[in-house]
Amino acid sequence: MELLNRQITGKVERPIKVLQFGEGVFLRAFVDYMIDIANENSEFNGDIVIVKPIEAGTLEGFAQQECQYTVKLRGIVNDEVKSISRIVTSVTDAVDAYKEYEKYAAFAKLPTLRFLVSNITDGIVYDATDRIEYNPPKTYPGKLTKFLYERYQHFHGATDKGLIILPVELVEDNGKCLKECVLKLAKLWKLEEDFLEWIHEACIFTSTLIDRIVSGYPKDEEEEFFKEFGYQDKLMVTGEPFALWVIESEVDLGNEFPLPKAGLPVVFTDNQKPYKLRKARILNGAHTSFALASYLCGNDIVLESMDDVLIRNFIKYSIYDEIIPTLALPKQELLEFADTVLARFSNPYVKHSHLAIATNSISKWNIRCLPSFLGYIDRTGKAPDCLSFSLAAMLAFYTGTKRKDQGYIGHRGQEVYQIEDDAPILDFFAANSSKDTAQYVHAVLQKEEFWGKDLSTYEGVEEKVTMYLENIRTHGMRRAIELCMEGKVSAYYKNA
Repeated sequence: MELLNRQITGKVERPIKVLQFGEGVFLRAFVDYMIDIANENSEFNGDIVIVKPIEAGTLEGFAQQECQYTVKLRGIVNDEVKSISRIVTSVTDAVDAYKEYEKYAAFAKLPTLRFLVSNITDGIVYDATDRIEYNPPKTYPGKLTKFLYERYQHFHGATDKGLIILPVELVEDNGKCLKECVLKLAKLWKLEEDFLEWIHEACIFTSTLIDRIVSGYPKDEEEEFFKEFGYQDKLMVTGEPFALWVIESEVDLGNEFPLPKAGLPVVFTDNQKPYKLRKARILNGAHTSFALASYLCGNDIVLESMDDVLIRNFIKYSIYDEIIPTLALPKQELLEFADTVLARFSNPYVKHSHLAIATNSISKWNIRCLPSFLGYIDRTGKAPDCLSFSLAAMLAFYTGTKRKDQGYIGHRGQEVYQIEDDAPILDFFAANSSKDTAQYVHAVLQKEEFWGKDLSTYEGVEEKVTMYLENIRTHGMRRAIELCMEGKVSAYYKNA
C-alpha cells in the first residue's frame, strides 16, 4: 500500500504565511487542521512551514510523506458517535532549525510571512545565558528574538512586515510572557532601541487558550485505518471533534486570520479570562472533583465513570448545582459548555486515566475546585456537598504508606497505586493520613501552604469533610457516595 504523498492529495501550493515552531501531534491536529479548513472555506490562502526547534528527533517522516497527513477525529456530537477524517495539506515544508539553520533563517526574509505559531516542550522561559551568536539560540524566546531581529533588519524596520505571534503553550498569559522574554533578551543582547519600538508597534503578541484532546498516533488501529484510507500514513493523528481556540488581542485579527468565517471554533477577544475561567472551573474542575473518588470505586478511566450511573450523577450534580452557580457568566453559555463537557467525558475513543489526572492533585484541587468551593459558601452560607465529598475522597486517596522500593503508595482493595506529588506534600500525608479521621481532616484543612488559607475556619466545612471521610473509611467509597447523593435532585438535569 502506497505511503501518503502529494500526488495522492493533489497538494496546491499557496503563499507561506505561517511559521510553526513545533511538529508535535497537538499542533498538527489543531492549528494545522484549522488552517487547512480555512484554506478551503475562507480567503486565508496560506501554507505553513514547520520548524523543528530542538536538536533531538528527526523530520524523516515529514520528508517521506511530503508533509501530508491525516487527522481522524472521533467522539460524541449531538448525542451521536461521529467520525471525521481529513487529509491536511496546509503544511508545505518542515525544516530543522539546527541542521538546516540557513534555510530556517531565510524565512525571516520572506515577504508573505505573517504568523508565528508555537508549542514548545521547554516552554516560554527567559535564559540569560542564551546568545544571539548561537545558530540558533537555544531557547524558543531566544530563537524568536533573533528571528524577529533579522526580519527587522532585512525590511529596514518596515511596520507592515511585523508578525502576529500565536503561542499555544500552556502558560498563563502566554503571549504577554513571551513578549516580556523577547524584550529582555533584546536588551540583554544590546539590540538597538528602534528594534524594541518595532516589536511594540509592528508585532502583535496574542495570548491564547486552546482546548482539544489529541490522542496521537493510533498504533493499535493503524492497519484498520490504512484499509479505510486506501494508503499508509505514519503521520496520522487522532483526537476528539471538540475544539476551542480563544485568541486575545487588542487588535481585531478577524480579517487577516479568518478562521471563524470558515466555521471554525475560534474566538477573537480582548479578554480571554472568562473562557479560561469557564474551562478551569467546569472542565478541569469536574475532572479533578470526581477522578479520585471514581478510581477508588474501581473505575480506571473517565469513560468508565460516565458509564457508572452513580458517578455520572455525582459529576452532574457537582457541575450543575455547585460549580455553575458560582460563575458570573451567561447562564445559558455555561449550561451549553457543561453539556459539551459531559459529551467529551463520554467519548468512547478517549481512554483518559484517573491516575494520570490524580498527579499533583493537591495543587489541582486548589486551583480548579477551591474557587467553586469557596464561591458556593459565599453564595449559600454552607459547604457544598459534592465538592466537600471530593475533598474527603482526595484525603482517602492520599492515605498511604512509604516503601523504599515503591515510594508513597495507596491501596485500592488488594491493589496498590502510586501517589504522585511533590516530596513535601507526600511527607505530610505519610505523617498524617494514619491519624483518626477528625485529626487527619483538621491537619489537612488548616494547611495554608496547600490552600492559601485555613479552611478549617469556614463554618461547617470541617464537620462535613470529616463525616464524608468517616463514611468512606467505614462503608467504602461507593456506599459513601450513595449516602452523599441520597435525596439530591438537580435543577438542571434528570437522573440517568
